[in-house]
Amino acid sequence: MTPYLWLVLLVVTVNVLPAFAPPTWSVLVFFVLSYHLNDVALVLLGVASATLGRGLLALASRRLRHHLPRRYVMNVTTAGQRLVERRGRLFATWILFLVAPISSSALFVAVGVMGTVRLRPILVAFALGRVVSYSVYVAGARAAKSSSLGPLLTSTLHSPWALGLQVVLVLFVVLLGLKDWSKESSR
Repeated sequence: MTPYLWLVLLVVTVNVLPAFAPPTWSVLVFFVLSYHLNDVALVLLGVASATLGRGLLALASRRLRHHLPRRYVMNVTTAGQRLVERRGRLFATWILFLVAPISSSALFVAVGVMGTVRLRPILVAFALGRVVSYSVYVAGARAAKSSSLGPLLTSTLHSPWALGLQVVLVLFVVLLGLKDWSKESSR
């Protein structure tokens, strides 16, 4: 199999997982450091594969929401309704997807559980943001590969900090569903 096919399979897989998968940028950096691939193709395949994986994660969360506690689903759904009822909040969420280099798996699980938020605009915002961030990571990895930073970069891809961030994001989604959003004013 070609490295490009492995890249697509790996990126879709890590983006379907709700937690504890390596971030996509680290997969892209690995491929930059390990193979001689075209940077533009790497970024575009990474974005398309990550977007497909996150879309599948949200759809799976939407289908499995009936297995979650009813109160939790109601609270997350109410939070989603509060989000979309005001354009400013929705715009802020779009900006979050455009600029946040953090893992978005918890956000896509929440969007899936909400069931009321349209997935397509979220996926478009995610893809646009990832074009920018993945381009920066790939260019940085390409520059680091030709310096002494290459080995240092690969050693930090699975750091305890990255694992801790995943735990925090999972807890965020759990806490989002535990809060009774119907009692909050919609301001």
